[in-house]
Amino acid sequence: MRQDLPPLNALRAFEATARLNSVSQAAEVLHVTHGAVSRQIKVLEAHLGVALFVKDGRGVKLTDAGVRLRDASVDAFDRLRGVCAEVSRDVSQAPFVLGCSGSLLARWFIPRLGRLKADLPELRLHLSAGEGDLDPRRPGLDALLVYAEPPWPADMQVHVLAEERIGPVLSPHFAGSERLRSAASSALLDEALLHTTSRPQAWPAWAAEHGLDPGRLNFGQAFEHLYYLLEAAVAGLGVAIAPQPLVADDLRAGRLIAPWGFSPTHAALALWVPRRAADGRAEQLAQWLRRELGQQVV
Repeated sequence: MRQDLPPLNALRAFEATARLNSVSQAAEVLHVTHGAVSRQIKVLEAHLGVALFVKDGRGVKLTDAGVRLRDASVDAFDRLRGVCAEVSRDVSQAPFVLGCSGSLLARWFIPRLGRLKADLPELRLHLSAGEGDLDPRRPGLDALLVYAEPPWPADMQVHVLAEERIGPVLSPHFAGSERLRSAASSALLDEALLHTTSRPQAWPAWAAEHGLDPGRLNFGQAFEHLYYLLEAAVAGLGVAIAPQPLVADDLRAGRLIAPWGFSPTHAALALWVPRRAADGRAEQLAQWLRRELGQQVV
């Protein structure tokens, strides 16, 4: 007799048939045809070299070998089902660790965290903040919310959430706000623009997109992170540039204005999920983020 285990599909077909005492019911439970179940049982009998069923009138009944295998297989599959349910519960109850930049976390995610908890009460979310140093492959990180450009990494399951749109913003209390409200974008060439060292190409790329010479831009105060840049803009210290979601709440509240609107870039806001960690929670979160971002257009 061969000592290796029989094919799993054959064992499943036998276990269901023996447990339910019906090939037809087993086929229904397994979502396959009557013939498919019969074929799998024949595969199992050929593998073991012994008959498991014999004809009994219009039906079949188990042989002595079949009874022994039924008792063992039903017990084994019951144990497997129980362990799988426990493992699934453990995964769903474990924290889902999401990494994102501190700026995105503070200015967009945290103000919506209460809504996320209400909409996805079973998702235990743990937030890990960083600026440019978060690696989605880091052990313990389940996903990364990031602005990035394609091509996407092959070892990541990428959920594209929204195209990136950026634009200049300033406080209505900024000294030049009245003049800039109705001015052409070229008026920005006369301003000392607030900028961030974490994204030095934001202003030049926007200028080129709007027909301005990036070489004529004047840069004022630099900030290490986008969060500080936008706080400076809200304080009326100058004109900044930012992705639309990070200033959506400020625009609604009147703390900032965006006279020239927002323009798409080549980047997108995406949820990167290491394929080793991909599960239903990432898909749930991605769907929620898409809905939320769709409601934030200003």
